[in-house]
Amino acid sequence: MTNAPETSAEDSLIARYFKPLATDPGAFGLVDDAAVLSSSGDDIVVTTDAVVEGVHYLATDPPDTIARKALRVNLSDLAAKGAAPAGFVLTLALRSKEDGWLRPFADALGEDAKTFACPLLGGDTVSTPGPQMISITAFGRVPKGRMVGRTGARPGDLILVTGTIGDAVLGLSVLTGGAAAGALASEQQAKEMLVSRYRVPQPRNVLAQAVRDHATAAMDVSDGLAGDLAKLCAASGVSATVDVANVPLSAAAAGLIARNAICVETLLAGGDDYEVLCTVPPAQSEALIAAGQAAGVAVTAIGTIVAGRERPRFLDGQGQELALKRLSYSHF
Repeated sequence: MTNAPETSAEDSLIARYFKPLATDPGAFGLVDDAAVLSSSGDDIVVTTDAVVEGVHYLATDPPDTIARKALRVNLSDLAAKGAAPAGFVLTLALRSKEDGWLRPFADALGEDAKTFACPLLGGDTVSTPGPQMISITAFGRVPKGRMVGRTGARPGDLILVTGTIGDAVLGLSVLTGGAAAGALASEQQAKEMLVSRYRVPQPRNVLAQAVRDHATAAMDVSDGLAGDLAKLCAASGVSATVDVANVPLSAAAAGLIARNAICVETLLAGGDDYEVLCTVPPAQSEALIAAGQAAGVAVTAIGTIVAGRERPRFLDGQGQELALKRLSYSHF
């Protein structure tokens, strides 16, 4: 008589929480150590982002929001490239395998995978004595040669951004008892909105085709609008001017600015917005804005690409340049 092969704790964890998410035939039910992703003649766009406890999320954040953030920050990159999601692989570094954390994490991850049509294809689980980490590599599809990079911005292009800027950094401030927490002490609805923007980004995948059809360059805003625009301009060999009064803000953020509770630099350099920043020829800007309106996503023109290689200039309502001490969040 032969004994059945022993199932490891890792195999059991994968089978229990993540095998149900692997619905794509190319995932082979997670029984293999590789997957197959069909290209169908398209280009495959690859992006990867990790979220680390204490850096990208707080240890007290609910596990379902951590799962959504981990996937959505990658979906945001695909949206900015004009790519449709195709699937993702997941690496989990966990301190423990408690059901009370893993079950809501896996359920939320599965819900988002279905919502955004981005199935789990495989991955790895490891133990760690240190902070937990979730690393996702996502794959997307674009028609051959149509990915929108950072290098195509040209003088005269308008600078457009989706959604609102600065909410996430204010949400973190609320959670950590910062300036926004004190200023909004009696405004529970505003605090909840800002916290949600920090914990659960809203990737703009519904605009991927419009970005592909109209943008000359694009990226998502992850480290801060000011710094990310500087990166895009450097890649394209251009500069930019931004009218700060046109940068779209939520009512909560605008109210904090009006009360001098925070400075505008906090919003421009804060990061975690996960909005699409793109450059568009003036003749095509209205088409992209209209696509946003049809999808329920605000798209706002905030400035213009100009010739030169200087750092982008951010101008106040009187046309005076703001001296920003910091452009973006930096890990190092």
